[in-house]
Amino acid sequence: MYSARKVAFGLFAAATVASAADAPSDVTQLTKDTFGDFIKSNDLVLAEFFAPWCGHCKALAPEYEEAATTLKEKSIKLAKVDCTEESELCQSYGVEGYPTLKIFRGPDNITPYSGQRKAAAITSYMIKQSLPAVSILTSETIGDFKTADKVVLVAYIEASDKASNETYTKIAEKLRDSYLFGATNDAALAESEGVTAPAIVLYKQFDEGKATFAEKFEEEAIEKFTKVASTPLIGEVGPDTYSDYMSAGIPLAYIFAESAEERKELGDALKPVAEKYRGKINFATIDAKSFGAHAGNLNLKTDKFPAFAIQETVKNQKFPYDQEKEITHDAISTFVEDFVAGKIEPSLKSEPIPEAQEGPVTVVVGKTYEDIVLDDSKDVLIEFYAPWCGHCKALAPKYEDLASLYSKSEWKDKVVIAKVDATANDVPDDISGFPTIKLYPAGAKGEPATYSGSRSVQDLIKFIKENGKYKASVEEKKEEETPVAPAATESSSSEAAEETHDEL
Repeated sequence: MYSARKVAFGLFAAATVASAADAPSDVTQLTKDTFGDFIKSNDLVLAEFFAPWCGHCKALAPEYEEAATTLKEKSIKLAKVDCTEESELCQSYGVEGYPTLKIFRGPDNITPYSGQRKAAAITSYMIKQSLPAVSILTSETIGDFKTADKVVLVAYIEASDKASNETYTKIAEKLRDSYLFGATNDAALAESEGVTAPAIVLYKQFDEGKATFAEKFEEEAIEKFTKVASTPLIGEVGPDTYSDYMSAGIPLAYIFAESAEERKELGDALKPVAEKYRGKINFATIDAKSFGAHAGNLNLKTDKFPAFAIQETVKNQKFPYDQEKEITHDAISTFVEDFVAGKIEPSLKSEPIPEAQEGPVTVVVGKTYEDIVLDDSKDVLIEFYAPWCGHCKALAPKYEDLASLYSKSEWKDKVVIAKVDATANDVPDDISGFPTIKLYPAGAKGEPATYSGSRSVQDLIKFIKENGKYKASVEEKKEEETPVAPAATESSSSEAAEETHDEL
């Protein structure tokens, strides 16, 4: 998601990029004539495919430059390609939006960059990519390795313990994009650390400084340990951490406060609660001055802080704590205990239920979402939109035409074309941009298909036919239409970027 803060930073970056245009750069600009040789002559390259008009590219530029300068010392190259000048080259690598970042280990080994777009994150990510999945450590190298990143793992395993070594290597291969993994079979190092092999020590630059895993080496157990131990006991929600918390798979408890002092005071007071539910609920503070509007997404008032709420991230359910009550250790402890026990009903934001459905598109609100969208007897195509979204407005007449075709066909009782204002109604879906279109097929509501094609009536009909249970198809009236471009996304359209109003 892109926040108002990120958009503002993008505008600032745009103003500063011009003045820095003539400054020496550690980012190599490539063309179709130089790209191939550059990739072949460097073992590891991060390449950015960009467009000069792209706001997100402008925001990335200073971060990318800073990372390039830092990584130069480690012989890790950063490059960029202007896709407005090198369209064929960009198309050959499947570039569909800007910026697109790809990691090259030679011309045939290409993987997407999935890290954050900040200098420190890019640097950390690429250093991980430059190292083997597991770095073999000695008494001379282990000291520096422990502090090489915010979180690192070191396994103390005897050389003869093949099973533990294989398990650890397998996990390292799987999680290498997120963490640094090291290992040693030096018994003296294990003894100095106070552990008995096999064991894993996770070193971190926060909280208690390290955590130890001394159980049987099983993949699931080690992965769970790593995820829990690498998450701050009480972290901070912001643009750089929001997506990680949302994808963690466990509820997130927000502590809203306007000052750093108050956030620390409340965080300290609630630490025992966070410790009790560690691994089951993540706790994090959030700057209410910068991101107070996000309180509204949790069904809290946006003008009364401090505040507390729990979000069930998987189902996107919200449990706001009464803002008229004081936030204390005892009160929040009881609230969280009741939440875990299922004694608190989720807060549901919903527009009024329509008295009647007017027009061919079925209007869904929070209170009717389950009855309509999750009706197991029907294929339901639903558009998640925002009233301010220009792309949603452009889609509206075509979406009406689509709904009209199905409502007048033999499929009228089997296929529903629906829409929901995702800014005014709580929905269980993960929506990161507007419009988002999903098909919930009859008999398989837990496996919705997300639409990513051009927003034409014909293509939407094809999507319903291919992904719905009933394979329902209708005939579109043959009329002259303005050609429809591929669906714009937040990362591929400067206009869309300006329309993105998510706070985090």
